[in-house]
Amino acid sequence: MSTYTQLLYQIVFSTRHREPTLIKQDRDRLFGYVTGVLKDQKCHPYRINGVNDHLHIVTHIHPTIAISDLIKDIMLSATSLMKENNLFPDFGGW
Repeated sequence: MSTYTQLLYQIVFSTRHREPTLIKQDRDRLFGYVTGVLKDQKCHPYRINGVNDHLHIVTHIHPTIAISDLIKDIMLSATSLMKENNLFPDFGGW
């Protein structure tokens, strides 16, 4: 007998104090990076998008992945990418 699961989540990340720091020209690079993080965690991203002060992620999450750990990994990885590549110079955190 097999088991089928489908756990879909919409995750919203806001910049600290909703500051409009996610400038449009670099958002696609951030979205692509987050897609890679999700795939590495055995997740299937359906859509990643956002505006200058927040981003939305709609994804399937594997049952063995804890949502809190996944969110922590995404936030830490994205912050690291932004700081190392100076993508959003005014970014102050999530």
